[in-house]
Amino acid sequence: MNMLNPTDAEYIKEVEYDLPQRESGAVSIACAWARVPPEPTQSEKAEMKEKIRRLLKEKEAVLVAHYYVDPDIQDLAEETGGCVADSLEMARFGRDHPAKTLFVAGVRFMGETAKMLSPEKRIFMPDLDANCSLDLGCPVEEFTAFCDAHPDRTVVVYANTSAAVKARADWMVTSSIGLEIVAHLHAQGKKIIWGPDRHLGSYIQQQTGADMLLWQGSCLVHDEFKGAELEMLMEKHPEAKVLVHPESPAAVVALADVVGSTSQIIAAAVNMDAPEFIVATDKGIFHKMQQAAPGKVLIEAPTAGNSATCKSCAHCPWMAMNYLSNLLEVIETEKNEIHVDPAIREKAVTSIERMLDFAARHKARVQPKGDLSAEGQLFSGVGPA
Repeated sequence: MNMLNPTDAEYIKEVEYDLPQRESGAVSIACAWARVPPEPTQSEKAEMKEKIRRLLKEKEAVLVAHYYVDPDIQDLAEETGGCVADSLEMARFGRDHPAKTLFVAGVRFMGETAKMLSPEKRIFMPDLDANCSLDLGCPVEEFTAFCDAHPDRTVVVYANTSAAVKARADWMVTSSIGLEIVAHLHAQGKKIIWGPDRHLGSYIQQQTGADMLLWQGSCLVHDEFKGAELEMLMEKHPEAKVLVHPESPAAVVALADVVGSTSQIIAAAVNMDAPEFIVATDKGIFHKMQQAAPGKVLIEAPTAGNSATCKSCAHCPWMAMNYLSNLLEVIETEKNEIHVDPAIREKAVTSIERMLDFAARHKARVQPKGDLSAEGQLFSGVGPA
């Protein structure tokens, strides 16, 4: 079986991401790296999947996977009693599941969130170097200094941040409930610091009218979607509805029929009466969307202009670092365990629990519960752009 050698440059690629400068407000370009997974043969895939099924059962462990990872891993998660969801539901599923060992297929902040909600459980990930441009672009020291310079403001951070950044925040939010929470804080007369995604922050600011200072980070996948090219694609598919994740630029959001989180985008495809959908989010979601809405045509939104090349091509290079061979290896060896400093966890959990308490009090549906055909109301609160 061809296994990835992390020292082999053939399997490493450079990844550019936005790094905001706190003092100047400018955004510079920083570089990170990602491993490129090898492509196993069908027989190798079958062999690895069977071993993973057996080991999860033997270890009484559960696999939770994000919508953006390898379809084979998504299917394995569901086949073995785990779940496929967004980051918060992954963590909540892991917290509520009786298994004492969780294997998390996603990016690092997702493993950290799972550990913070389940400190007594052991959490492992296929690759601890699977990062996120929003997380990398919001270093805790810089973000803390930014917050300290504006002590009169309530700090609201997106889920796509480190445990340390969550510990500095007053609230953590997901894309499916961020708008409602900011509207609630605005109604109380609170001024807000928002981090790290500038596009999602701008969208929420526009929708709520809140006084918000925005950290200038971005998701390298969503930041690449292009409004002009999307308009041209819409002309070719006049019956298609446009589904956009709010981490996308304003020019793309303005063209959307529905703006929503990953779960809300899936629910929209299920419930809207349209034969085609143009989808502006990571194309890893297409696997679950096609399962949930069979017979509907899914079209990738454009990520590069004329004569341009894309950096991500609508797929996160760090999500791609979750693949069958390293998942099998981590289940076999139980390496790559996630640890969160208890002092950081104690502060960070407060910001997470504020969101969960708000959702419970306001009966806000943060995530679907599995019956996608009954989840049309999920995206109504976010609404068309």
